[in-house]
Amino acid sequence: MGYVHAMLNYKEFLACEAHRITHTLWDQGRFALAIALQNRISEVFHVDIHPGAQIGKGVLFDHATGVVIGETAVIGNNVSILHHVTLGGTGNCSGIRHPRIGDGVLLGAGAILLGSITVGDGTKVGACSLVLTDVPPHTTVVGVPARRLNPEVDVAMKATDEELPALSMDHTSSILNYTI
Repeated sequence: MGYVHAMLNYKEFLACEAHRITHTLWDQGRFALAIALQNRISEVFHVDIHPGAQIGKGVLFDHATGVVIGETAVIGNNVSILHHVTLGGTGNCSGIRHPRIGDGVLLGAGAILLGSITVGDGTKVGACSLVLTDVPPHTTVVGVPARRLNPEVDVAMKATDEELPALSMDHTSSILNYTI
């Protein structure tokens, strides 16, 4: 699949590329234009990414509908984000108010991450999980509020970190051994 095919057929790709334009405008201090364009993008693609948010290379929005990413959010490289994911703030008026996502992270459908938290490299966040605290690298968290699925599996996952969950889209985590 080439660039032209993606440009013509995938709204998630278009939304990400459009964000890169609004982010450039934001960095240039052209705030009104960046916000106006972002508002139109939100209407057309149903994806709300603030122009101030920083998104790394190789980020995949799978379906993208309902994704909300706040102004001070930072997303690393090779991250996969499924539909209805929120990277939101907690009401602070200044400073870093949104999550920082490491490289190779997989954010499951409907996951909500709130506040100035850090999600480590190679982490999996389960569908519909509510993450309110920092998550160490190479772990799996699920639930409301999110908790580590199985620390023993996390150690094994860290040993094989060449395969990042975001790249393989692997949602499993030795489910037969899980304890919450």
